[in-house]
Amino acid sequence: MASGRDQTAWTRLPPFPSITGLMRGIRGATQVAENTREAIEEAVVELCEELTRRNHLDPEEITWAIFTVTHDLDADFPARGARVQGWHQVPMICSQEIPVPGSMPRIIRVLLHSVARGAPHHVYLRGAQALRPDLHHGVPFQQPKARGATRAAAAVRAAPRAKVPPKAKAQTKARTPAQTKPPTKTRAPAPPTARPAGRARRAGK
Repeated sequence: MASGRDQTAWTRLPPFPSITGLMRGIRGATQVAENTREAIEEAVVELCEELTRRNHLDPEEITWAIFTVTHDLDADFPARGARVQGWHQVPMICSQEIPVPGSMPRIIRVLLHSVARGAPHHVYLRGAQALRPDLHHGVPFQQPKARGATRAAAAVRAAPRAKVPPKAKAQTKARTPAQTKPPTKTRAPAPPTARPAGRARRAGK
């Protein structure tokens, strides 16, 4: 079977093992310190290690991985960092996220499709924990608050509330228009009527 192509330039991948049972999707994300090859590799290796460790996965059990990067990361492909970690035979592809104004910078996201082993543990590292605190299965990310605002809120919660007596509540309760009765009109007494002159003469006799 002669061919004009150089057969040594092609790498034969081992066949995929037969996968039976349920599959699941696992989410992950991390924030890169800077747009350099070294920083991207370090962040991706850390993310891949945590994904496999928390989900008890071997790289051979990962069907595929889809990486996305924000528009400010172009120094390297995240897939290369995943291969450095040991995902040599995992089919991977990289893409760019939609540059939404105001979105978090220097973020790498990944979506895995793997064999199901219980509930999936999604991994969000570094500043990316703020993206999906509902999916993060680690220490929840908390936005730092100003000290003055925190103390003021605590003082308001600790202040005792004045109790209003029940009678005062009933008096201060506003009445609806249906409950209010219009004021009753009082009629003035009619003036006495004058007696006829004939009757007055008879009474004087």
